[in-house]
Amino acid sequence: MATIKAYGAKSSDAALEELQIERRDLNPKDVKISIDYCGVCHSDIHTVRNDWGGSKYPVIPGHEIIGRVEAVGEDVSAFKVGQTVGVGCMVDSCRSCPSCQHDLEQFCEEGMVGTYNGKDKHLGGHTFGGYSQQIVVDEHFVLNVPENLDLKATAPLLCAGITTWSPLRHWNVKKSDKVGVIGLGGLGHMGIKFANALGAHVVMITRSENKAQDAKKLGAHEVLISKDQSEMKKHMNSFDFLLNTIPVKHDMNPYLSLLKRDKTMCLVGAIEPLEPMHGASVILGRKRVSGSLIGGIKETQEMLDFCGEHNITCDVEMIKMQTINEAYERVTSSDVKYRFVIDMKSL
Repeated sequence: MATIKAYGAKSSDAALEELQIERRDLNPKDVKISIDYCGVCHSDIHTVRNDWGGSKYPVIPGHEIIGRVEAVGEDVSAFKVGQTVGVGCMVDSCRSCPSCQHDLEQFCEEGMVGTYNGKDKHLGGHTFGGYSQQIVVDEHFVLNVPENLDLKATAPLLCAGITTWSPLRHWNVKKSDKVGVIGLGGLGHMGIKFANALGAHVVMITRSENKAQDAKKLGAHEVLISKDQSEMKKHMNSFDFLLNTIPVKHDMNPYLSLLKRDKTMCLVGAIEPLEPMHGASVILGRKRVSGSLIGGIKETQEMLDFCGEHNITCDVEMIKMQTINEAYERVTSSDVKYRFVIDMKSL
């Protein structure tokens, strides 16, 4: 085992601080990665603060990891030393259940192993994430990163990117579809970029008029202010797909009125109880409310390859590891455009 530096929290009310953690020795199928960049996801904050319950301490967050291969196990064939790679939200799954067999490891019926706070079957205890110098991961869960992409801005693709890409692909968003992206934040800004690159007519749906200019710079063709009832009425029954990235409890009924018959709104942001939904919102039009969780490894690789072809990355603000607690406060107050990324050299 190797002892390395990391940053984490010892309890739900503690600030993140420098800690020492252990990484396992290489197994035959393992890849050892020296971490260059790690994105800051709101899920990191929820886990550190135990907002969802069940957090295990110390929490070492980070599941948007970009780094370089430092060493490989004797049976590794897909990666070589020096190669730039990524690790997202998972580092293991059972690989034998129907979900895993269909390349949907995120829905593993035995439970996927999260990059942090998952069950560590190698060392015991729980997994530690990317706020650290190194990570050791089975090659199945390591991703190729296109060489043309700006690496620091690529890190959030491993969560924010795949979270928005997966539903757009699953519901077959295509050229000329009218797609609404609800909410402009870390997820919403990627939803706009992907929907635009897929050829859709993209409408940013937001309560904030001051976000209109940014939305259009990101690729939105229109901006719909959801608190403007007359504008909402003009768009009723006109959308082919709605990507709902709102991260908190809200009323879905006004948005469902925007969908065409037989069309879908997919939730990717709010992992908490929502306001009551009126049955008529879906019955009158045979409409659907769905949800989506990140994506499988195969789909994540497809997303990265698409980003390489279209030169798509996230809009990021770089920070040092030592300023992570201030960054958390800014994330919770929506004071970032649109994702923080840690320069891990600072650790």
